[in-house]
Amino acid sequence: MSEMVTLTIDGIEVKAPAGSTVLEAAKSVGINIPTLCFLKDINEIGACRMCVVDVGARSLQAACVYPVSEGLKVITNSPKVREARRVTLELILSNHERKCLTCVRSENCELQRLAKDLNVGDIRFDGENKHYPLDDLSPSIVRDPNKCVLCRRCVSVCKYVQTVSAIETNERGFDTIVSSPFDMALKDTPCVNCGQCINVCPVGALREKDDTDKVWEAIANPELHVVVQTAPAVRVAIGEEFGLPIGTRCTGKMVAALKRLGFDKVFDTDTAADLTIMEEGTELIERIKNGGKLPLITSCSPGWIKFCEHNYPDLLDNLSTCKSPQNMFGAVIKSYYAEKMGIDPSKIFVVSVMPCTAKKFEVQRPELSSTGYPDVDVSITTRELARMIKEAGIDFNSLPDENFDDPMGEASGAGVIFGATGGVMEAALRTVVDVLTGKDNDNIEYKSVRGVEGVKVTEVQVPGGPTLRAAVAHGLGNARKLLEQVRNGEEQYHFIEIMACPGGCVNGGGQPIQPASVRNAIDIRAERAKAIYNEDEALTVRKSHKNPRMMKIYEEFLEKPGSHKAHDLLHTHYTARENYPEECSRL
Repeated sequence: MSEMVTLTIDGIEVKAPAGSTVLEAAKSVGINIPTLCFLKDINEIGACRMCVVDVGARSLQAACVYPVSEGLKVITNSPKVREARRVTLELILSNHERKCLTCVRSENCELQRLAKDLNVGDIRFDGENKHYPLDDLSPSIVRDPNKCVLCRRCVSVCKYVQTVSAIETNERGFDTIVSSPFDMALKDTPCVNCGQCINVCPVGALREKDDTDKVWEAIANPELHVVVQTAPAVRVAIGEEFGLPIGTRCTGKMVAALKRLGFDKVFDTDTAADLTIMEEGTELIERIKNGGKLPLITSCSPGWIKFCEHNYPDLLDNLSTCKSPQNMFGAVIKSYYAEKMGIDPSKIFVVSVMPCTAKKFEVQRPELSSTGYPDVDVSITTRELARMIKEAGIDFNSLPDENFDDPMGEASGAGVIFGATGGVMEAALRTVVDVLTGKDNDNIEYKSVRGVEGVKVTEVQVPGGPTLRAAVAHGLGNARKLLEQVRNGEEQYHFIEIMACPGGCVNGGGQPIQPASVRNAIDIRAERAKAIYNEDEALTVRKSHKNPRMMKIYEEFLEKPGSHKAHDLLHTHYTARENYPEECSRL
C-alpha cells in the first residue's frame, strides 16, 4: 500500500498517495483544475501552464506535474491563479485560427470549452497569425498547423505509445511547429495512418480525410447498387456521438439509420470476420502441421500491416496472407453476392464504416482488387457516419432496432469480438481447437487474451493435440516489444495477434473523440470492449465455423477454406517499404 501524505487544497484537508500530483489530489476531493496539454499516461509534461496553482513558491506551478508532499498548502482558485490561467488562454487564442463555426471539432473542442469555463469574453492580445499550408495529401489524415495549440499530445502518442515518430515539434520559440522532419507530407513518412494523433488532439489541428461526399454521390446515383458494411466496434461507439453513455450497444439503431440514409443493402462486417477466421485458422493449422513459417501473425489491422512493412520487413512472411475482413467482404460482395443477385459488379459500390482511419489507406492498395475492381470503394469512420446521420436530419436516439439485410447479415459472436484486443485470437482459438480435436468444445471463452494489458501471452492445451502458444499485443509500441523478442529468438509462439490501436478497434483512430476530462477518468477501451463481449454472449452462434451463412458461402461458391478460389479472392501479399531517410533518423 502506498504511503499517504496530508496536504490542504483550498483549505480542505486531503490525503493522497506519495508520488501523486496536485492535479490528482485535487480531483479526489472534487476540485477540477483546468488542463489542456495533460493526458493521463500519454502526455504529462506541464507545457501549456493552464493548470497552474499557488503552492507558496516564488512562481505558480503546474499541478499536473507538481508532486504532493506532507503539509503542502495549495490554492487553486485565487485572483492571481485565475488571472494567470486567463492570460495564458488568451495568448493561445490570440494566434489560433478561430474558424470555430466550420471546424470539425466545433462543440467538441477542449480549447472552446476552456474559453467558456474560464469566462473569456474578449481577447486582449493581438497575436501574430502565421499561415501554414494544409497537409491533406494523406488518404487518411489531414494536418492543419493553423489550429495547433502546441500541446504535444499528438507527438507523445505517436512517438512513445505507437513508436512511429511521424511528427515532432520542430523549430524553437515563436517559430515552434508540430510537423514531420523536413516538412514532409505525412504520406511521405512512415506514418501508419492509425489516427491516434487525431483521438488525442484537443482541437481541430488533426482530423480524418472526409469522404462523405463520395458516399452521398454514390447513393444519389441510380445506376449504382450501394452496399454498406459496418465493423463490430462501430456499433458500441456511435451512440457517443448522440449523447449516449460510453459502451452503449446501438447495433439496431445503427442499421436503421443506414437504411434511412439510402443504402441499398446494409451488411455486417462481422460476417466477413467469420470468413477471416475460417481462412486464417486453416492457414494456422496448415503451417503447424506442414512446418510452415511460424509464428503466424494476424493481418486484420492495416495500421499494423504498414508498420510491419516499414519496420519489420524480415517478418512479412510471418503475416497471414488473409485480407482484412473489410476487404474480404468487399471481394465477396463483388463476386458471390453479385452473381447471386444478378448484378454487374461494376455497378456495385461498396462503402465500409470503420473505427479506423488506416482503412482509408487500405482501400487504395492496388493489390486489393481481386475481382478486377477495388474490393471497397470508400471507407468512412464512425465519426463520418455520425455526421451523415446528423446532416440527413435523422433522430438517431428515437430509431427502432432493425436487422442487417440478407444474405450477408448473419454473423457469430466470434466475428463480433474482433473489435477488441484479443478478439481475433479468441475467435481463432474457438475454431482451431474444434478443428484440431474434431469435436465441438464447450469451453470457448479464452479470457486470458482479454483486457488492456499491453502484451498478453497464453498457452492452450489442445485435448489430445499440441499446446498452442499465443501472444496478443495492442498499440504499436507493445507490438515492437513483442516482435523484438521474436526477432531475437527470445520467445517462440505459434500465433500472434497485433492491433495497431491501443485497446484494439474499439479505440480506433476513427472512433468518437472523448475529451481529456473523460479519458483521464474512464478507460474508454474497457467500456467499449464490455459492450462487444456482451453482444457476443447474447448470440446463439459463437463460433465462426458454426455460422450457417458462412457455410453456405463455401458450399455455393468458395468450395472450402483455403481452396484455390478462396486464395484468389480472399488472400493478398505485402511489400517492404522504406523507413525514414537516413538523415531523418539522425535528428
